[in-house]
Order: sequence, then structure tokens, then C-alpha cells
Amino acid sequence: MGYHVIAADGNPEAIGLPLADKAIVANIIDEEEMLRIAREEQIDGVIHPCSEVSMNVMGRINNELGLSGITRETAIQATNKHLMREAFEQGGAPSPKSCCTADVDEAWDLFCEEFTGSAILKPSRNSGSRGVAKIQKSSNGSMSFGQFKSASHGSSGSITKEEFLQLYDRALAESRDQSVMIEQFIEGPEFSVEVIVWQGVPHVLTVTDKKTTEAPYFVELGHNQPSLYPDEIQKKLKEAAVKGIKALGLNNCAAHCELKIQDGEPYLMEIGARLGGDFISTELTHLSTGVDMVAAAINVALGEEPDLNPKDASKGVCIRYFTPTPGKLVAIKNEDLLNDSHVYDAEIYHQVGDVIPEVRSSLDRSGHVIVTHDTVQQAIALADKIVEGVEFAVEKK
Repeated sequence: MGYHVIAADGNPEAIGLPLADKAIVANIIDEEEMLRIAREEQIDGVIHPCSEVSMNVMGRINNELGLSGITRETAIQATNKHLMREAFEQGGAPSPKSCCTADVDEAWDLFCEEFTGSAILKPSRNSGSRGVAKIQKSSNGSMSFGQFKSASHGSSGSITKEEFLQLYDRALAESRDQSVMIEQFIEGPEFSVEVIVWQGVPHVLTVTDKKTTEAPYFVELGHNQPSLYPDEIQKKLKEAAVKGIKALGLNNCAAHCELKIQDGEPYLMEIGARLGGDFISTELTHLSTGVDMVAAAINVALGEEPDLNPKDASKGVCIRYFTPTPGKLVAIKNEDLLNDSHVYDAEIYHQVGDVIPEVRSSLDRSGHVIVTHDTVQQAIALADKIVEGVEFAVEKK
């Protein structure tokens, strides 16, 4: 795009640093340090593409230097799930019932008294499915949660307050705000809506269908574009996303809006004031729509009108992640399946000798494959076939 790019990261080995025109090793969550660097470099815009670690810092830089993009106040609201829920309620955007607490006893009492059926425990500030677990009340009012395995009782069933504490502490340990959300569980398919907001107007680019693991962790296993769901459902998803964006006051930024559909109605799970991760914004959206969403996000960060006109022919596109059985990896077989002409991109994250973990968050996945085809149905079919065909031979723990 012809811009001079300065990349900052606290890790000197970060793979993006060598790609930039200038690399700076710095603590990107230190507001004062990053603000000093931004001033010294006389930057024209700042972007924190697919992460929320340093959104507050980005907002502060925008405030102090008068740059295009979200403010620090908006960034705080858009990265704290409790504040986000409050904004959705005030703005009339459809959202699950939720409570926020920093005390496990209070959390237990709130769940027992305020919730019926299933709920979700999640960090108030984090992403990538870290620390998320489903809990539910059994028919006699006791506690249980789907597929939880413990020494005291098999795969599911009633759990004690002590076991609730384990889940709560896990969520709390992953929370950057040292608090945990208890949230109404919405039963239904998951989606994201990809949006560019320019001068107060949300421009919806596409709807993404999501595939996730079951309870308790709900880790994303794949996505496809365009959506396979009826136009009526997609319209409701888009309208809910736009309501949520306006409720949060997002402007001059990308937005990654995560939703679920229950009984035909949309519920906003959360909105990131950024590009979506998992290759959704960086690869899938431009392949399925012909619009370069990354370029558009860079333009709005520089205060320039984004080009949202398709440049390439749209395709059906699907990404699937490899999640083999946990254990020590002894061999990978049938990797030649990744050489198919419809495979746009693929990577295996592990090598022989590595220990493959249980999939509890996005960081635990073992690889990915992105497939393009004439239709999304064909892309999904091939991606699923490849994921099933590539064999990870492991020695179980």
C-alpha cells in the first residue's frame, strides 16, 4: 500500500518484526512507552489488528495524537465484557443476561439465585476461548456442567461448590481485569459478522459460520464464508451487529461481532473493535468477498476512506483446525493431502516429539488448512476430508 510500517512487540523474536520497515522491541501494554514511541516516530495511524491485549494503549495514542480510530474510553468498553453487556442493554442490542463478580462465593450465590438452566463462566477481559466453561443446574437444582471430567464423577453430573471454584479460578486466572462473568447460555449455532466502520457508518462485509468444540471449552474449530444460513437469519445477524456497534460507539475501525441464534433470534456474545482472528479478516473475508479487509482497516486508521469495492472474484472458503488426540506426537501421516490445488494455505504447528495438549483454548490447536472452491459447500467438504485424512499418531498420556 506504500506506507512506512513500524512494528512493535515485546518479543524480539516476534515473526512480524523482520517484515516491517522498522522494528521496535517494546512493551506494547505500557501506555507511556508506546505513546513516547508514537510521538518520536511521528506516526499517522496505529492498528492492533487481531488482538485485544493493547487496545487501551491504541486508544490512548489516538486520543493524545488526534488520530483516526477508537478512543481509549471506547477501547475499555469494547474489551471488558461486563461494560460491553451494559452498553448493549442501554443501546437495545440483543444480548444474554449476565453478571460480573470478583468473588467466588458471590458468583456461586448469583448463579444459584439468578440463573435457570445453563450458564457460561468466562473471563471479563480476554479472547481466544481462554478460561471459558459451561455450567448448568440439574433437575434437582444441583450443579453440573457438560463433559466435565473429574476424579469424583465421570463425564458429567452434579458437581460441588469446590469444583465450581476450580472453574471460577480458571476463568479468573485468564482475566486481565481480575473478574469473571456469569452469563446466560444461548443454545444455538455461532456466527461472526465482519464490519468496517467509517465516519459513523457500519459497512457489513460478510457473515461467517463457526464450528466449535462442545462444552465445556467451546474452542473454535473452523469457519466458512459465505454463510450457509437463510437470508432471513443473516439479515437478523447483521442488524444485531450494527445495533451492538452503535451501542458501543465504535467508529473508524474494524469490528468483529460474535453472535448466536436461539429460537430464530440473534444474541450478541461480544464485539471486538478490531479485525477478527483465526484468519477470518486477514484471509477468509478477502477470498469470499474480494474486499481486502486489512487494507480497509489500515485506511480508516489513517483517516482515509476505505475501498470496499471487490477486487477479486468471490469464492467459497473454509478453514478447519487440526485437533488430534492428546499425547506425544510420534508421526504425521498423509500430509500430501495438503498439496491439493484447492488448498490456499496450510500449516502443522507441531513436530514429531512434541506433546499435543487437550484443546482448552485456541492456543491448543495443532494446525490449520484453508480451502477455496467454487462453492462454500465444496470448500467445507474438502477441508473436512483433509482434516480427517491427515493422521497424527500419538502415544497417549
